[in-house]
Amino acid sequence: MEFTAKQIAAYLGGTVEGNDDAAVKTFAKIEEGVPGAISFLANAKYEHYLYETKSSIVLVNRDLQLQRPVSATLVRVDNAYECIARLLKLYEHAMGKREGVHPLACIAPTATVGEGCYVGPFAYIGENAVVGAGTQIYAHAVIEERVQVGEGCIIYPGVSVYHDCRIGNRVILHSGCVIGADGFGFAPAAEGYEKIPQIGIVTIEDDVEIGANACVDRSTMGSTFVRRGVKLDNLVQIAHNCEVGENTVMSAQVGVAGSTKIGRWCMFGGQVGIAGHAVIGDRTYSGAQAGIAGSLPKGNISVQGTPAIEHKNFARSSVVYKHLPEMYAEFNRMKKEIEELKKKIQ
Repeated sequence: MEFTAKQIAAYLGGTVEGNDDAAVKTFAKIEEGVPGAISFLANAKYEHYLYETKSSIVLVNRDLQLQRPVSATLVRVDNAYECIARLLKLYEHAMGKREGVHPLACIAPTATVGEGCYVGPFAYIGENAVVGAGTQIYAHAVIEERVQVGEGCIIYPGVSVYHDCRIGNRVILHSGCVIGADGFGFAPAAEGYEKIPQIGIVTIEDDVEIGANACVDRSTMGSTFVRRGVKLDNLVQIAHNCEVGENTVMSAQVGVAGSTKIGRWCMFGGQVGIAGHAVIGDRTYSGAQAGIAGSLPKGNISVQGTPAIEHKNFARSSVVYKHLPEMYAEFNRMKKEIEELKKKIQ
């Protein structure tokens, strides 16, 4: 499928600078551009590629000031990064979706599968499960008993959704993620640890995306909640009885311990760890590898480090930390001088 610069500009509300009829049929990074491809420039440090790229069309921000002539046709928009995302989504939808049930799929007689669904080979849908219209369930995915899956979801190969869990509409679960495994609940006993039954569920609301090999554990009682619009990267762990607030995002290897409540629009960098039973307020931002040992209920704060502190204090502390060896040597020198002065005074 081919689109011209004029058509792209009309769709995005942009303006063309160059050839209106320049046509593209694929996407490419600006540094790897080829004729017939569209690229984008949103970060100033990549601007030098703009003057060299072979791409036919490049999306740029309206306020970009050119330093040299450009051979590509430019489409100027308010936000190039946001607009390339819109085009990629349009391209993905144009490719169409699979439909039908593969003969090697296993669907329980009491399960309900909506219209326009796809169920791949060796996928399993258990007794009394419900799958909404237009959902795609790929090979080797497992939807256990009484699970409810909404409309327009994508469940990639090897996903496991344990019994009774609830999945909203337009949810994307990537390969290997596990929804509803038992929470880590064990009571110390005389001869080891006694398992505490985890009889709750997981509730995932609409428009959530969960990355590969991520885990959301079922609650001991009630439900673990992943609220609307949440995005979890690969290898994220959400423990039992947690609640992740609307539109919160977590990068790879974030770990959230049990019964923690996280607010809306929070952002956590890679490998952040959050202690159990913490309350994290709305719009809390955490740098990578931070260790959040307790509650941050007020929100609207940026933290870094372990234990996590306000990011400006962390930056100042980091400057001091780099000089600790010299400071330690100076301290020992001054200590020695003081001891010598004491001996002279005595």
